[in-house]
Amino acid sequence: MKTIIPILVLAVACSPALAQQQRPDWKGKNQGTTKDERQRMRQDMQDVYRDRDRQERPRQMSPQEREKLRQDIDEANRRLKR
Repeated sequence: MKTIIPILVLAVACSPALAQQQRPDWKGKNQGTTKDERQRMRQDMQDVYRDRDRQERPRQMSPQEREKLRQDIDEANRRLKR
């Protein structure tokens, strides 16, 4: 039993070091993609952001509209509790 504990401690201590050695060696963050592919991805993302900005956003509610909405929600909640 006394010999098993040090072996287990040693195995647990070595496991993170072994796990780190098994990772592939990355030479660069864009390895595997060509310059054309990266440029195409950049253009795609620019299109997405451009489209998002073009979408019509709902107009901001006036203080009176917000107050009316609060009252309606409070009234609906009161009805639910009954």
